[in-house]
Amino acid sequence: MKAIIPAAGYATRLYPLTRDTPKALLEVKGKPILEHILSKIREVKAIDEVLIVTNARFYENFDYWLEEFQEKHRDFGVKIKIINDHTQSNEDRLGTMGDLKYVFDEEKLDEDFMVVNGDNLFNFSLNVPYELFESQRKASQGKVCAGKPLVGLYGGLSKAEVAGKFGVVELNGSNLVKGFEEKPLEPKSNLISTGIYFFPKAAIGLIGQFLAEGGKADAPGYFLEWLHTREQVMGFVFKDKWFDIGSFEQLGKAREEFNGG
Repeated sequence: MKAIIPAAGYATRLYPLTRDTPKALLEVKGKPILEHILSKIREVKAIDEVLIVTNARFYENFDYWLEEFQEKHRDFGVKIKIINDHTQSNEDRLGTMGDLKYVFDEEKLDEDFMVVNGDNLFNFSLNVPYELFESQRKASQGKVCAGKPLVGLYGGLSKAEVAGKFGVVELNGSNLVKGFEEKPLEPKSNLISTGIYFFPKAAIGLIGQFLAEGGKADAPGYFLEWLHTREQVMGFVFKDKWFDIGSFEQLGKAREEFNGG
């Protein structure tokens, strides 16, 4: 299984902090956000390679970071590859879904995969949702779509706090997604999509179909909104701390929480 970290955005809301430094390489508790993510991905033993997709503007930043990281962590045990999507600015960016499609094509991906957005910061384990995904995948072998996609959710905020800011998910009694809205002003739930996903390999073709039909490429939430009407999608609610580093406020809160104070 591959893990893909989309990190090709330009983080304009965090200017000037991210003018010369990609958001995923901003530091929290003495190390880049990306390294916090990698430490969690590494716990999922099925992952044999992490593919980090960035843009032409920040490719050298990631390349330099990787060289230093591999020197310091020779026993990391999981391959890491940086992929350049060759965009130059916020105006010509591919969007998260476009970047996933780019990775599929470049790497000729043909297996299950996990996605963790490069601006996620969290302290929960990814093993439990992986085990749920894997058990469902094994149970559905032989079907056209072998396994159910799984979306990681967070319920630690109120409806008022999530309104207009996050993709909001509704689950049924079987923890399957029954509704999704991207940044609704009047959310029906306080469960928000974390940007953490487990996908069976059949989703590679579905993402291509979604984009070919004119689906919005800039956020995975639009794909989830499209997908759950066609396939069963599982939801898994994380119970611990999670931050979406999309603003100075969230970055400050994350640093306070992770620095212990």
